[in-house]
Amino acid sequence: MAKLVLSMDGLVLKEIQLQKERMSIGRKAHNDIQIDNMAISGEHAAVVTILNDSFLEDLNSTNGTLVNGHPIKKHFLKDGDVIELGKYKMKYFTSAAAQNDAPAYDKSTAARSEAVRGVGPSAAGTPSAGGAATPTPTLPPAAIQLLSGANAGHQLQLTKTLTTLGKPGQVAVIARRPQGYFLTHVEGASFPVLNGRVIDAQPRRLEDHDRIEIAGVKMEFFLKN
Repeated sequence: MAKLVLSMDGLVLKEIQLQKERMSIGRKAHNDIQIDNMAISGEHAAVVTILNDSFLEDLNSTNGTLVNGHPIKKHFLKDGDVIELGKYKMKYFTSAAAQNDAPAYDKSTAARSEAVRGVGPSAAGTPSAGGAATPTPTLPPAAIQLLSGANAGHQLQLTKTLTTLGKPGQVAVIARRPQGYFLTHVEGASFPVLNGRVIDAQPRRLEDHDRIEIAGVKMEFFLKN
């Protein structure tokens, strides 16, 4: 399991296991990781972990979020990355590094990083696919069919571990897990609509013929028999 090590002025304060798919960071008490300091916004940032990958998103904080000294809006986390929130630092360790106490960076994460950073579709708003290696075939194949927009009728095959949907400002992913296909919001103030209802930050398992709307594009999830 991946973890964050929180420190200030070189003094380690605590270790945080990334046990949830989405963990919020901020000054207010309802956050999963609370840092009670006025330099930290009430809801400052969030870490989203899907399978073995984690990425960080700044939630429009007042003082910003740095990774390795550079300001970010969203960032695919790699083993050893240092997140800076005011005077506080959090070092990220992958699950492999956390278990072995040694750096463990899979080169394929570069491709997954691009899948998270390059989530935007074409100018017409077509959802784009990104992700990692194809998992073992424990699920029936599935696809997304676009129902609106210039690319209506186009099908997007869900063959990868992660498929990104949307465009900058509203992004979601469909994760392919042994238990099924799950839709999760990852970026933007507007959340996806599933079967006519706006979902929250929690992952939602998709059922055959579910209707999804992301970034103004309507689509249908279906299993391929």
